[in-house]
Amino acid sequence: MIPDKLRIHKRPKLNNPCLLLGFSGWMNGGEVSTGTVKLLIKKLGAEKLAEIEPEGFYIHSFPGSMEITAMFRPHAKIKNGLITSFKDATDVFLYSRQANLILFLGKEPNLRWREFSNCVFSLCREFGVKTIYFIGSVAGLVPHTREPRIFCSVSDAELKEKLERYGVKFTDYEGPASIVTYLTANCGQQGLKMANLVATIPVYVQGNNPKCIETLTRHLAGILGLQIELDDLRETSDVFEKRLSDAVQEQPELANSIGKLEENYDNEIFDSEMGDLKRWLEQQGVRLD
Repeated sequence: MIPDKLRIHKRPKLNNPCLLLGFSGWMNGGEVSTGTVKLLIKKLGAEKLAEIEPEGFYIHSFPGSMEITAMFRPHAKIKNGLITSFKDATDVFLYSRQANLILFLGKEPNLRWREFSNCVFSLCREFGVKTIYFIGSVAGLVPHTREPRIFCSVSDAELKEKLERYGVKFTDYEGPASIVTYLTANCGQQGLKMANLVATIPVYVQGNNPKCIETLTRHLAGILGLQIELDDLRETSDVFEKRLSDAVQEQPELANSIGKLEENYDNEIFDSEMGDLKRWLEQQGVRLD
């Protein structure tokens, strides 16, 4: 039975599509989660499929400072004294028949996770979805001049073999959970599999991060077999990196700190991900220190 909160607008014929989730909220640093899904919606010409009615899933009034409470409030726009828009949370599913893909763009719910998840699982049953992917990002000690690493968690060990081919690393974590973890932990009971791809973004960079969006989009294109043009993303990523590097060079202290971060990052990758090559070079008499 379809939950009351799930509104299905179309019923296109799809062949066991995958579902790709993008949430604003905890794991959306650099707008990587929502930004990647928005980009794919545009490139794939995705059409509206369904939505989740937001009433009851979100807290609007929250005690605390203005900076904290503002994150929970709907967004309004007032021009010359006239209210021109009032936007509450939206949770929408779109689809691309050509890519055989359903995309979700929404806000992480504050309340009633089980009911919200049932809406997602119900949509999967309705359209024959067997695998769910989430994309997101977290701040980390990665320099903006390096390729972001992607960490992964899965609901089913069988997914690990597939994803290992795309260079992801499987994470170890213990701590506060998100709706994504809740979905992953419970999807097996629904006959579904789920994988979460989370990129690390520079902790010192604020705002939209085109480089991480490009990296995740490239990986998703391979994993999901998407036929999309990526040259424009690469160009945008390169321009972003150059502008950031130019700004950094104007602050010698920051440039020095990032230089040390680059060295540590490269050494960590070499030690942990290229250990066999390092040992072979040392055996040939090539010193690395």
